[in-house]
Amino acid sequence: MIETIEALHQKIGKAKTLGSVVRTMKALAASNIRQYEEAVRALADYYHTIELGLSATLQGIDGHTSRFIKPEKKTLQTIAVVFGSDQGLVGSFNDQLTDVVTHKLKELSARSIILAVGERIQSRLTDAGLEPKKLFAVPGSVDAITPLVGDILTEVEKLREKASMIELYLFYNSPVSGESYHSLSIRLLPLDIAWAQDIRHTVVWPTKALPELLCGKDTVQWALIREYLFVSLFKACAESLASENASRLAAMQRAEKNIDDMLEELSRLYNSRRQSDIDEELFDVVSGFNALSD
Repeated sequence: MIETIEALHQKIGKAKTLGSVVRTMKALAASNIRQYEEAVRALADYYHTIELGLSATLQGIDGHTSRFIKPEKKTLQTIAVVFGSDQGLVGSFNDQLTDVVTHKLKELSARSIILAVGERIQSRLTDAGLEPKKLFAVPGSVDAITPLVGDILTEVEKLREKASMIELYLFYNSPVSGESYHSLSIRLLPLDIAWAQDIRHTVVWPTKALPELLCGKDTVQWALIREYLFVSLFKACAESLASENASRLAAMQRAEKNIDDMLEELSRLYNSRRQSDIDEELFDVVSGFNALSD
């Protein structure tokens, strides 16, 4: 069926409007990527301060003097915090992460409690047979990350009080370069001997006088570990948001290219149809002139 000039003109107008929306979303995604990447870089000094404190509390540790160091044989309660998205137009962002979560939790073969960040990742995990215990909304800005991390830590603390030992994993997408990213699985708790030794040997206290530990070693260690968890969760959330926007930026670039191709084709059809109509009108005029002349 040959479309009329009016129909083609309407399609061209709608395509241009859609193209304007896509360009706006591209600019917004690019701006968001920058702010989340800057937020991650800003954590570096704070994280180093936490490492100094942990290094001081871990001096002389032999692997059995802290209840936060993983024992050789003990049943652990696995807690998985998964950062996904609330919105679409992100390609395989949530599907790729769901595959990593499913594979890792099967590998652990232990009881797992999942805390999901994002409705889309929640639905993907549910479809995979992994029903999240609690859902958190994805923050819409850097300022909204801190309250989210606080809520997650509160939930983790509640679960920690119910279990003798927990195993805390983070799952999120981390940007690689440009618009690409990869899914990560990181274990935060319990801290193992290698982690303690690495902190103790690589992070040196700036003075010869070590700080005095008040309120008990375990209390101080857990306070520092909470900050360590806060920084790790904040970093994971910010990198996940940067990856989400990078994926959305890539999707918008593909959409923009498709719209440009469609506009080019519609314009070609419009011009062709318009020329055909002009030719028909000229033919009618010439035919009428010839008939009158005869």
